Amino acid sequence: MNEKLRVYVAGHQGMVGGAICRRLAENCQVDLITRTKKDLDLTDQGAVRKFLRLNRIDQVYIAAAKVGGIHANATYPAEFLYQNLMIETNIIHSAFKSGVKKILFLGSSCIYPKFAEQPITEDCLLMGALEKTNEPYAIAKIAGLKMCESYNRQYGKSHGVDYRSIMPTNLYGRGDTYHEENSHVIPALIKRFHEAKEKRLESITIWGTGEARREFLYVDDLAEACLHVMNLSRSDYLLAVGEINCHINAGAGSEITIRELAEIIKEITGYAGELNTDITRPDGTPRKLLDSSKLQSLGWRPTTSLRSGLARTYEDFLSSIGSISPR
Repeated sequence: MNEKLRVYVAGHQGMVGGAICRRLAENCQVDLITRTKKDLDLTDQGAVRKFLRLNRIDQVYIAAAKVGGIHANATYPAEFLYQNLMIETNIIHSAFKSGVKKILFLGSSCIYPKFAEQPITEDCLLMGALEKTNEPYAIAKIAGLKMCESYNRQYGKSHGVDYRSIMPTNLYGRGDTYHEENSHVIPALIKRFHEAKEKRLESITIWGTGEARREFLYVDDLAEACLHVMNLSRSDYLLAVGEINCHINAGAGSEITIRELAEIIKEITGYAGELNTDITRPDGTPRKLLDSSKLQSLGWRPTTSLRSGLARTYEDFLSSIGSISPR
């Protein structure tokens, strides 16, 4: 019998890592390896190297990261830069030293310039200034994908390493963090609208003008994209992305204003009050739509509509606070 593929998912307790694990668990030929933060500190280089060496890992998905919305990025810039740099460099270098041949690094669309031409192609990387509100996080993610690229260039032929990077658009779905100030826009809005409904508030106010446009991808669609990218042959992947800027975008292919998004969430949660905007608060990047044509040419497309995904996400939120049983 063939031995199972030993796959380590870093960050399995997070939204993205959890979705990847659910998808990998469907494959009986995969031996899924995970560790909690308590069991393995990913900022500890020695601990990470020991773990990878002793567990004979074949593949690694790097979904572990310190993440948050505009407020969290503005409040904790040093933590966002330091922790994300340490996590990714420890895993990638230790994986290389331990003989791991395949890695998928999860980045973010915030790596692209604030005023990049829309939709944003992969070659827009480093072609302009970043959005200031999440610059430290973006710089760390750029370093991670460039580290994968550099190890491929230096060790691809000599050691057979094949380290890939996927840059998802804004994500939402099961397992998200529902915090009014430190979470991303969708879980923050879900929490605010739900609580406003429960308290029968007459109105709620969202940050900014509401005119900024965003693209959103359901996390289970991203998980499918991650496995799709990892399972591509090396030749097919490189033919699509090349050897420089060898990351690939994963997006839904459509965008919506924050105001329109809030109106949909208002309807799904059943909130009946007024929706106002606070123009003294930042909008962030005015528009951010990824060009995902390379990934689509390789056979992947999302299958979850925004409205359907938001309804499922609200169910997840209600489950998390004990209002309904989990799906």
